[in-house]
Amino acid sequence: MSKQMNRLISTNFRKWCYNLTGFNQYGLRRDDCLAENEDVKEALKRLPQHIVDERNFRIVRAMLLDTNKRLLPKEQWTKFEEDVPYLQPIVEEVKKEREEREKWNSE
Repeated sequence: MSKQMNRLISTNFRKWCYNLTGFNQYGLRRDDCLAENEDVKEALKRLPQHIVDERNFRIVRAMLLDTNKRLLPKEQWTKFEEDVPYLQPIVEEVKKEREEREKWNSE
């Protein structure tokens, strides 16, 4: 099988898995679903306010839709190609800083 074919299968499989999770049917993005531990809370503080507001809107809308047992119309679902990480890179940075701080304090 060619590399191009493998990539196509991989991409199609990833899209299938993405749609199977269901959060996109509520208009959520992958990073909206991160558990809010201390690292995520710190990362949220570092985001511009308009991005935090957009995130909060998506989460509240999803909770309201779920409460009413409804989904968004399919054209409003979050698309795999458009769901780029906005929080995960900052969370990784916060984790590295915390681990470095813990290491520094333990020495």
